[in-house]
Amino acid sequence: MSDNDNKIKKIQSVITSLEMKNQPTSPTPPMPAEKIAIMRAESPSLEFYRFLYNTVGEEWLWWERQVMSDDKLIKIISDDKVKIYVLYVRGVPAGYCELDCRVPKEVELTFFGLMKSYIGRGLGKYFLRWTIDQAWDQHPQRVWVHTCTEDHANALPIYQKAGFVAYAQETIEIDDPVAVIADLKKKSLL
Repeated sequence: MSDNDNKIKKIQSVITSLEMKNQPTSPTPPMPAEKIAIMRAESPSLEFYRFLYNTVGEEWLWWERQVMSDDKLIKIISDDKVKIYVLYVRGVPAGYCELDCRVPKEVELTFFGLMKSYIGRGLGKYFLRWTIDQAWDQHPQRVWVHTCTEDHANALPIYQKAGFVAYAQETIEIDDPVAVIADLKKKSLL
């Protein structure tokens, strides 16, 4: 096997950073007709968090936390200033969001998404606004998020419609998430 066989292919990714400096004043989207609940997962188990992250992020090739060590990930998700909320539909997890409040005077919407079978059911707009309101309850000077070309095609326009304004955009070279995830799966089978 040559060294080239072990190298992971690189791809170009466009990352857009968006921020909101004032809490939205527009009306909150109507609550979905489905029976929902949103609960904070306080210090979730590693297995539950990885379930949420991997299931929500699978379609969008989220991989960074898949390769993160258990110790490092536990330190993040058990921090009281990292707030993880789970959207349930009829008692079943349907999505989650993660708000990182560790930097003074700002809140990062680190992760936000729905599981594939819940997309297109009118849950996203309501859950995103609910999430934004939770962020502003922390009294930051700004709330920010970033999205990239690997995310859902509607992610950028949805964030903009919710009131986020782009302040930076860059193209970077990253490891191909498809190859990284395949490599992880291959190693876990050994």
